[in-house]
Amino acid sequence: MEAKAVARNIRIAPRKMRLVVDLIRGKQVGEAIAILKHTPKASSPVVEKVLMSAIANAEHNMNLDANNLVISKVFVDEGPTLKRFRPRAMGRASRINKRTSHVTVILSEK
Repeated sequence: MEAKAVARNIRIAPRKMRLVVDLIRGKQVGEAIAILKHTPKASSPVVEKVLMSAIANAEHNMNLDANNLVISKVFVDEGPTLKRFRPRAMGRASRINKRTSHVTVILSEK
């Protein structure tokens, strides 16, 4: 049995989110929360929130014990990109891509 939680359209680039997500892949839930609390990245509170949601889904919807849960899959997909323009020299403009992410956490029992 697997419990899942997804956060969509997070305004952090997927490349930056993957740095944090790679730290917790395959870990037990308690260890993953401790790692996220002590990681000084902007995306770590977001990933922690999704992880807590997945834990709550496992306990409430599937009657699983939170102490026996392991992060079986966690991945970050690219969301829609916001296109913005910045003025440049000689009357030109350059495009700036503001990327968004979708984070998915899947938990399973040990």
